[in-house]
Amino acid sequence: QVQVVESGGGLVQPGGSLRLSCAASGVTFGSRLDYYGIGWFRQAPGKEREGVSCISTRDDRTSYADSVKGRFTISKDNDKSTVYLQMDGLNSGDPAVYYCAVDRVSCCRYWLLLIKTDYRGQGTQVTVSS
Repeated sequence: QVQVVESGGGLVQPGGSLRLSCAASGVTFGSRLDYYGIGWFRQAPGKEREGVSCISTRDDRTSYADSVKGRFTISKDNDKSTVYLQMDGLNSGDPAVYYCAVDRVSCCRYWLLLIKTDYRGQGTQVTVSS
């Protein structure tokens, strides 16, 4: 049974940084045969859900939305079955609830467009304000 738990959201000033964590129990990291795409979606009030970034559990393949490219970095720790999203240069376009998601679709540009994923966490709030 896969369980996904996010942490690390909070309040930060414009230009500041936050690191989100996603602990994915029940997911095998590092296997070439049993693999997932794991990543982050975000949703702000009144806006559509946006795929932010993903990473493959099988290799180091990643993908980013154009809106965060160059500012956000996704990484993983195979031993801890955890994925991280380092968010730097946060601006007024970034506040949202960030959800970690897990799906059998391997990470690619298409993953960021998934309407529904196999598993999803409860979400963590990111607020950017001075």
